[in-house]
Amino acid sequence: MLTFSRHGYVALVLGIAAITSQASAQEFRVGFVNTERIMRDSAAAKAASAKLEQEFSKREKDLSDQGAALKTAADKLEREGPTLSESQRGARQKQLVDQDRDLQRKRREFQEDLNARRNEELQAVIERANRIVKQVAETEKYDLVLQEPVVYINPKHDITDKVIKALNAAGR
Repeated sequence: MLTFSRHGYVALVLGIAAITSQASAQEFRVGFVNTERIMRDSAAAKAASAKLEQEFSKREKDLSDQGAALKTAADKLEREGPTLSESQRGARQKQLVDQDRDLQRKRREFQEDLNARRNEELQAVIERANRIVKQVAETEKYDLVLQEPVVYINPKHDITDKVIKALNAAGR
């Protein structure tokens, strides 16, 4: 059984399509979609980003405030350290270490939660975009629509703007 890399497979499909196209005297239409642009420029992606910002901004600010308070406490300990007894200095250092450990745990949890929600939101946008790509391909009679990574694509085959426009219209 032959195995192909993704690029080899695409080249094979395009080669077969070109031969089939010439043999049947039909036009073989190829389109290309830049997913990165869709995720950056579409209203759906921007709305998802704004939703995440709203959902996580308070928690992010709380973490930032806790970090600033911890730094202030560490600076205070550094200034006052020489005047404190050994037991006082040790107790405050232990308190700072515990607070730092707690803050690091909260930051990790925040990042994990943010990443999970971002993946959920982006997956929803990708699913909507894929449905739009299929609609555009069927409406405009494309035989094949590629997504990156593509080494080179003639800009005349790029249907990304059409997809973004349709996706934005569908979101209203």
